[in-house]
Amino acid sequence: MTADVVSDHGLWFRVENGGTTSGVRRAAERLGRQLELSERRIADLAIVTAELASNLAKHAHEGTLLLRPVRRGGRAGVEAVAVDAGPGMPDLALSSVDGHSTTGTLGIGLGAIVRQASWFDGYSLPGRGTVLAVQVWDGPPPEPDWAAGLTRPITGEQVSGDGYAVRVVDGRRQVLVCDGLGHGPLAAIATEAAVTAFRAAPAGPPATVVQHLHRAISHTRGAALAVAEPDPASGLLRYAGLGNIAAMIVVAGERRRGLVSLPGIAGHQRPGVREYDYPFPPGATLVMHSDGVVDRWDLADHPGLARRSPLVAAAVLLGEAGIRRDDACVLVARALP
Repeated sequence: MTADVVSDHGLWFRVENGGTTSGVRRAAERLGRQLELSERRIADLAIVTAELASNLAKHAHEGTLLLRPVRRGGRAGVEAVAVDAGPGMPDLALSSVDGHSTTGTLGIGLGAIVRQASWFDGYSLPGRGTVLAVQVWDGPPPEPDWAAGLTRPITGEQVSGDGYAVRVVDGRRQVLVCDGLGHGPLAAIATEAAVTAFRAAPAGPPATVVQHLHRAISHTRGAALAVAEPDPASGLLRYAGLGNIAAMIVVAGERRRGLVSLPGIAGHQRPGVREYDYPFPPGATLVMHSDGVVDRWDLADHPGLARRSPLVAAAVLLGEAGIRRDDACVLVARALP
């Protein structure tokens, strides 16, 4: 029996042997049909996901694969993200060329993934592991995202109490990271309420949006949450947070800078909300995460990761710093030039 991808949060598969590959492929085919992809692209999707899962089973340690819908501008596609803890590849671009193999196989797996996917990105570091991310669309893929995130539930749960959202309203680019209190369905309900309210909230600065979310989720158990707004015109990032959401700005050659979240629980009592401004020059990276991710990560330990997509950067951090005994969420956003 194969699990279904029942929501836009997607479903994580642990890929420990070749027997998982067929289950991942069937789940991807069902998702493609639910999203009304063409039969040709569903066939391409089956090849992509089977190759990703096969690579994890053959070569990786602690391999996992996320399968989820991805939506942009009224269109829908399928996204797959494969994450492992080793052995890594010294040259991912070379490994993506047909005929290159380190195990005596035909060496066509990564090449097939790149050819069949509408969009592909990846990162690999010897001894540290590999992340491969793909999207399959009908027609050309949308423009790459300026911000992207991943969530993963605590071991033993099907739903995560952590979540994130990205929106653009009246020219404001804003992101949300939220951690519903506790774990399981009730925590997920709190976070889903916050995400829904965030997407529908009137345009306003982060502090105003946080106050709106506080009122909107008062019927739930509450959540820690934070809203950030990069403003390329001013070179600033505006930020307001409540509770234990971690946020850092990373600029090449500088120490990362932590952002201030005030104590409190959105949806409970009347919290104090304050907004802070931080320098956010072109090329800067914003990383936000829940307490299911330890904060001892350092982007400087990953040469070249700052040039990869926000999705791949988020997956690398989740894979290396996420803990299994808690829900986990990572969001990465980049300063636009």
